[in-house]
Amino acid sequence: MSTEIEQPTGVSRRRFLGYVLAASTLTVAADLGAGATPAAAAVPGVPEPADLYDLNDMLTDATLATANLITITMNADGTASFALPRAEVGQGITTSTAMLIAEELDLPLSKVRVSLADARPELVFNQLTGGSNTTISTWTPVRVAAATAKQRLLEAAATELGVPLSALSALQGVITAPDGRSLGYAELAVSAASLTNLQVSVTLKAASAFTVIGTPQNRIDALDAVTGRKQFAMDVQVAGAMPAMICRPPTINGTVVSVQNQAAVQAMPGITDVAVVSTGVAVRGRTFGQCIDAVRALQVTWGPGSEDAATDASVLAELRAAENPLVVPPLPLLTEAIDARFTFHFASNSALETNCAVADVQAGSATIWASVKSPITAQEEIAAKLGLPVSAVTVHVTQGGGSFGRKLFHDAALEAAEVSQAMGKPVRLMWHRTDDFRHGRVHPMSISRVRATYSLGQVLTLDQRHTSVATEFGHGLGEIITASAAKLPVGGLTFSETIFTLTQQTPYNFGVTTQLLTEVDNGFHTGSMRNIYSPNVRCAQELVVDQLAAAMNQDPYRFRRGFLKDPRAVAVLDKVAQAGNWGRTMAPGTAQGIAIHAEYHGFVAVLVEIDCTPATVNRQIPDAVTGPRVTKAVCAVDVGLAVNPTGLQAQMMGGIMDGIAVTLTSSLHLADGVFQEGSWDNYFYTRQWNTPPELDIYVMPPTTGTPGGAGELAVAGAMAAVACAYGRATGTMPTTFPINHDAPLAFTPLPTVPPVPQSPTDGLGRAY
Repeated sequence: MSTEIEQPTGVSRRRFLGYVLAASTLTVAADLGAGATPAAAAVPGVPEPADLYDLNDMLTDATLATANLITITMNADGTASFALPRAEVGQGITTSTAMLIAEELDLPLSKVRVSLADARPELVFNQLTGGSNTTISTWTPVRVAAATAKQRLLEAAATELGVPLSALSALQGVITAPDGRSLGYAELAVSAASLTNLQVSVTLKAASAFTVIGTPQNRIDALDAVTGRKQFAMDVQVAGAMPAMICRPPTINGTVVSVQNQAAVQAMPGITDVAVVSTGVAVRGRTFGQCIDAVRALQVTWGPGSEDAATDASVLAELRAAENPLVVPPLPLLTEAIDARFTFHFASNSALETNCAVADVQAGSATIWASVKSPITAQEEIAAKLGLPVSAVTVHVTQGGGSFGRKLFHDAALEAAEVSQAMGKPVRLMWHRTDDFRHGRVHPMSISRVRATYSLGQVLTLDQRHTSVATEFGHGLGEIITASAAKLPVGGLTFSETIFTLTQQTPYNFGVTTQLLTEVDNGFHTGSMRNIYSPNVRCAQELVVDQLAAAMNQDPYRFRRGFLKDPRAVAVLDKVAQAGNWGRTMAPGTAQGIAIHAEYHGFVAVLVEIDCTPATVNRQIPDAVTGPRVTKAVCAVDVGLAVNPTGLQAQMMGGIMDGIAVTLTSSLHLADGVFQEGSWDNYFYTRQWNTPPELDIYVMPPTTGTPGGAGELAVAGAMAAVACAYGRATGTMPTTFPINHDAPLAFTPLPTVPPVPQSPTDGLGRAY
């Protein structure tokens, strides 16, 4: 534990001010106006921008101004309630947030109730869930608010028990006096409340006193999840809300010219309404099955889309034409260079829970229920779409079944609002899985060129030029101003460049290092799929690192170790090398790969073993893509302070599966403006037969006093490690990802008209 440093003025780094708000029971908030600025730290060497100030720093700083608007309430039954202004989509932030409250309040974890806050425009930048920022940005304000509540409860107990405040102790929701008398928080919640706002000085617990933070904890929503009680958007019961779906165009961004049989479709069994909306033709019926039948029956004349003639080849040519040139001075004597180009194909951003939302639009008001990670932007854009004031639109944030960046965009919520308004009735809108694959968000196709020069055992320069289909940032920083700016042609490029600069960093001392982004503004629907640029950028760079090691006749692990900038990076690399038995003798066609990734004040190293032998690559599984198999994965992660090591391990496991997928098997194939994949059965994410039988995750001991970002770390590290292992096993560095992308399609593409397939009537053929 670091020694507490007193500042010349203000409060110490553990002492803060909190507010007690006027309420019937104790309600508290944090005041981060003092003591919230971190101490300056010297950075050795010549740092990259993200080494000094990264995206997470920017997002965290943006939340400070409104941190005092986030409150914790002590209830009369002794429980604590907190409406988290973020979205829980399976990453476990309701659990980790409850842990922070339980720690500072000295309250059992089972007595902390964490819900999700509705859209609150007054929070401005403080209601965006993205960039692995939730735990970092809420770490201090949530703890300060909880500590403030405990301080007030202690003060109330001191008055009632007639003993000095300093003589009291709090444990598990009970305050005890030296003589053994005690009062529970339930008995004090009302007396501790204030009729006016009060300012309270509190001291946060030292790390040495933690009993909850840093300990493995099960998810607080686990029981509800496995018993079916957990409420998602489609579980919301709204009077009169009936299923609705959209008949979508055959190509991206196509438009409705006319509907030939609208009346006939509206007369189909169960169908109540048919309406043309901006994204297609909406139908509403008693069941989703009836809606699917109606969508399939519609006869629509479609106008052209934005990418009707686009193919993988045409987009690749466009990217190559836009690539920034390398600027490398003439090579001096005895200097050599490695120059490599990589292609990364489109990948689907479909979460397991397909896009859905419930909307009830009435004259003068609208209420929306959806899993959205940028609810303020959603509220403001829905209001604009409906012609309502923002105050007339309520957005309830529901739990989400996965996101990986997908739910940063509120496409379904906006669409549901439009459909409800057009029909004058509440709707439960759900996208078909095929809609999501062909019209949903995708991770952009990109190319990356890396050139490194070296001489006499030293890397002199590393230049990377990353060229990508434009990544949409229409959610902005969580509110309408930056969301609108990000949609402007020039603004969008500026936004992307800023994000790229604040996220991409090279963990090695490779002399003069430059990483530059160019984007091509295509008409695709794109998004940040579990790491914005990092997996592709890191994968390309780490493959070149392997090439550098080979050129200098060095072991890949020891080569990396010798050039790493940060001792924390060295520690995670050493851990996986030791735990994974790096360098062991392996059979021909198999190999190890190792890689490292640094981002959001965290470090991850991944070691994998891969089997590329013919017996494995050519194995047959019905309706599946097999290919090389990662047989072992070892991951070491350092996020500074892990609030919940169990949750962190789960995040790393998921990230490793993502990394394996985008390296080996999962991509979208673009032909004539249509993504050929139409559902999970022909989009080959990591399946059980490609999952490593051996998987070990090591959470490093705390290295800082605060948490770092975790949600996205393992994707880039795993992708790079798998790519390096594949190169070593086959003797050829892979340059196209996933490696099977150019193989013949392993499925027959679904037709585009009708836009969704017939619902299955017998699943026995899929049973094993």
